[in-house]
Amino acid sequence: MASGLPRHVAVIMDGNGRWAKARGVPRAKGHEAGAESVRSVVRECRRQGVEVLTLYSFSTENWKRPPEEISALMALLKRYVLQERTELMEQGIRVRVIGQMSRLPLFVRKPLDVLCNDSAGNDGMVLNLALSYGSRAEMVSAVRQVARDAVAGAIDPDAITEDVISDRLYTAGLPDPDLLIRTSGELRLSNFLLWQLAYTEIYVTDTYWPDFREIALQEAFDAFGQRRRRYGKTDAQIDKD
Repeated sequence: MASGLPRHVAVIMDGNGRWAKARGVPRAKGHEAGAESVRSVVRECRRQGVEVLTLYSFSTENWKRPPEEISALMALLKRYVLQERTELMEQGIRVRVIGQMSRLPLFVRKPLDVLCNDSAGNDGMVLNLALSYGSRAEMVSAVRQVARDAVAGAIDPDAITEDVISDRLYTAGLPDPDLLIRTSGELRLSNFLLWQLAYTEIYVTDTYWPDFREIALQEAFDAFGQRRRRYGKTDAQIDKD
């Protein structure tokens, strides 16, 4: 049975720098072009009825990049939030941030906070922006919460289940991703949603993120639609179900 449209799409947006290098322009130009792809993908996912879109926008490891590049990325993020606010609200998109938001500069955090709060009641689609995000840090945070609850007597260690962990992750209450898209041809997860991607279908394209628009997204959806998601079962069991 075909998989159909993914409920939750996660994207590792890779290749902005290489796109810029191939064109002989500054890396900042690649990030700006990448922001246009964000706009296109968000619109198309909303149009097609995707329930959750999670974009790996800035990792905990990205703080190691040159200060001038980080400053340019933060300025671009603020500009995106301010420029896209009206359309996001009109489209009923709920914006959430997953990651260590406290590490973001205040000039970015303030408009993000406002947008997240104002869009909290929207029910058209959830847009997760993974900012200062690292999956291992997320899991460490979840384990610490479970440990504190166990020490306080609020939970029996023997009663700890996968759901107990999931409920303490940044993505609590959301379905796990059905489809992970990684652009630019790299074959690694880069510390992204390691817990949540346990049974996710992975789609890798050589296309750099700034060139990834509606047609490329549809190709990913078409490929996903041909997958058989077995979750450990055999084909015969799936057919019977």
